[in-house]
Amino acid sequence: MRRIFTFFLVPFSFSLFPFVLLCTLNSAGYRYGASDLAFYIPAALERLDPSLFPRDRALIQSQARLTMIDETIAALARTSRLTLPSLFAALYLITLALLMLGAWLIGRRLYRSAWTTLAFTAALTLKHEIAKSGTNTLEGYFHPRQLAFSLGTLAVAAVLGRRFAIAAALVVAGGMLHPTTALWFGIWLGVAAWVNEPRLRPWLTTAAAAGIAGGLLLLTAGPLAGRLVVMDPEWLATLVTKDYLFPLEWPLYVWLLNLAYLPIIWMIYRWRRTAGVLAAVERGLVVGCVSLLLVFAAALPFNAARLAIVIQLQIPRIFWMLDFMAIAYACWALIEAGTFTRRRAAAVVGTILLASGARSAYIKFVRFPERPIAQIRIPDTDWGRAMGWARATARDSNWLAHPAHAVQYGSSLRVAGERDLFVEGIKDAAIGMYERDVAIRTRDRLLEIDDYDNMTTGRARELAAKYGLDFMVSEAALSLPIAYSSGSLRVYRLRP
Repeated sequence: MRRIFTFFLVPFSFSLFPFVLLCTLNSAGYRYGASDLAFYIPAALERLDPSLFPRDRALIQSQARLTMIDETIAALARTSRLTLPSLFAALYLITLALLMLGAWLIGRRLYRSAWTTLAFTAALTLKHEIAKSGTNTLEGYFHPRQLAFSLGTLAVAAVLGRRFAIAAALVVAGGMLHPTTALWFGIWLGVAAWVNEPRLRPWLTTAAAAGIAGGLLLLTAGPLAGRLVVMDPEWLATLVTKDYLFPLEWPLYVWLLNLAYLPIIWMIYRWRRTAGVLAAVERGLVVGCVSLLLVFAAALPFNAARLAIVIQLQIPRIFWMLDFMAIAYACWALIEAGTFTRRRAAAVVGTILLASGARSAYIKFVRFPERPIAQIRIPDTDWGRAMGWARATARDSNWLAHPAHAVQYGSSLRVAGERDLFVEGIKDAAIGMYERDVAIRTRDRLLEIDDYDNMTTGRARELAAKYGLDFMVSEAALSLPIAYSSGSLRVYRLRP
């Protein structure tokens, strides 16, 4: 126990703060309510208070019913008595801590030098996009996908340690938070266990068959029913900006980038085998990477046919797992392949840390100098004050705002104001991928306010009468009664 404390827990604890700091700075700071939280926070708010979002409930539930993240967050909020901003910040920190822990445990199994583990951990702070997958390796806010991925890295470490029951439990836990991320880890690690553990093959084969049967049941009679359909042109037209969903339309460079992962992994695997440093179950992990690519290839015809469930699974995200494995192997190749020297190891680690630090400084002081490192709550700006006023209005009040207001002000009205919203351009369009009715509703509503900056008093009143809108947020001067104002931002009352 003393050895574990001295050689693992102490250095891990001292390394955690700089790891979290670099991850956060590389992600342009932590921000509550940003981006995909336009969905996750309202879903949790509705679980905590079912009287919220009476009009938007169908839109929110179209994705929320596919996961247990909203129930989980609501349960944690009730148990911990934390506000959602504080809880989401805590979950963000836990996600990064688990990611670092996964990297360290993997390093203990794959590497002979602590320098290599340090290089691997430092490399993970360099946020980057997995090409045309709609996924970043890090986010500047808590995302269930990131937490599921962190649990997946711990599952990889468990497989490397031949602790398959723990790995399975971690994947299942990730599946409750973000099913598709856990699915790809399940395939990767399930194949790894099948390849390396003949004694487990009957159990794994039975589990795979049960999983397939369960999936078919969900698709025919369960919550996924109705997804074995072909998306019609009208539905597909609402996803025109989501080009990452359609791999056969990718430009050549994206194919080259994503397909490069596997040869890199295979080449370094053979290098490690020649060097005699392979871990016991490493061959299975590499075969599991091959299986992920085969799943991607097998899905392409169904994607081309625009089968709804295949598009909704967002299969290009399997390249995130290959990216992770390639980084782990590349760190070994840079430091331990051939003749190991401390000078070489220090140079590699120093270069990675310098790159991460320089990038962090550029993002913080050049690109986004106005952003704090961590924005735990909705900031006290004109928008924040207006949203504070919104939270004091009737819970069934219905609001109108610029379709891009979440980008303009940093958070969605549903998040910051906790009220029903006519439409939010970016997130509502993304949710439309899961339900045709939601997609068409979003399209029609975006068309209604496609010239929002030139909204007239008469047009605002027409929309209010047609859709039962109560308030409108705008910086324009209109001949409507002002219910609240802060700076240039006005909240107009649309109905008596």
